[in-house]
Amino acid sequence: MYWLAGHIKRNPQLRWHLPDRIFFGRGACHILAGTYLKTAPLPGFHAEMIQPAAGFSGSHIFVTDGHIAFDFHGYSIRDRLLVQHWRGWRARYPDWHGTVTSVTFDLLDTRALNTRKFLGPAQYYGNVKTRAGAYLTKIDHIANYTRAAQLN
Repeated sequence: MYWLAGHIKRNPQLRWHLPDRIFFGRGACHILAGTYLKTAPLPGFHAEMIQPAAGFSGSHIFVTDGHIAFDFHGYSIRDRLLVQHWRGWRARYPDWHGTVTSVTFDLLDTRALNTRKFLGPAQYYGNVKTRAGAYLTKIDHIANYTRAAQLN
C-alpha cells in the first residue's frame, strides 16, 4: 500500500507526476480499471469495488474474471488482492472493514464517477485515459495472467 502525504494528495500536478503504480494505486484505480475494460487485453473480466464502511477511506476498484484480478500491482489471485487490501487498511485503522460489490456504472463517465466521489477522466491534471492505456501496453497480459494463475 502507498500512503500519500496530504500536500501531494491535494495537489493534482504533484499527484500526476507520481510513478504509474503509485498514481493508479492511490486515486486513479477506477480509470485504470475502466481503461482495461475498454481495451480488453484479456476477455471475461468485469470490475469490482472494495467499498469501505461508513466513516472509513480505502475504496479500490479492480477488474477480475472471478479468480484472477488485475489492478496497479498487475495480475494476482483475487482473494489474495482482497486479503492484502484488508491487511493494509487494518494495519492503519484496526476497525477498518468494507464490502466487495460489482461495479454497475461506467468507470470512464465523469457524472457516474462524481456521484460516487471519484474524479472523472477530464478532472485530472493530464490525459489520464492515455496514461492508463500506455501503462496497460507495457504489460504482457497473457504471461502475467498465467503466472498469477499458477500461484494458486
